[in-house]
Amino acid sequence: MLILVVFIILSLTLYLFYKVRYVRTQLPMEKKWLSAKCSIALGLFVALFGANIFFVHLTAVGITIAIVFLLIGLSSAFTGYRAYRHYLPFAIEEAEAYKQMN
Repeated sequence: MLILVVFIILSLTLYLFYKVRYVRTQLPMEKKWLSAKCSIALGLFVALFGANIFFVHLTAVGITIAIVFLLIGLSSAFTGYRAYRHYLPFAIEEAEAYKQMN
């Protein structure tokens, strides 16, 4: 499926984008917030890759691997989303304090 390939590439691109921003920032809460966004993007990448396997390999082994990838990817994305919601207010507060200092 072409649409899955597009979303796989998009999620991998977002992962790399957020990882570069994570490395470049100095603020600790922003680092945790960006790490959560990285986790969401990487989880979606793995889950979408697993979903793509369903359409490419219709064997017992392929379906088993696809299910494992889907479960790992969705759990990683869900955990990243929960961390994102947790760290977002702290990152906003930290950014406002950093603005006032400069």
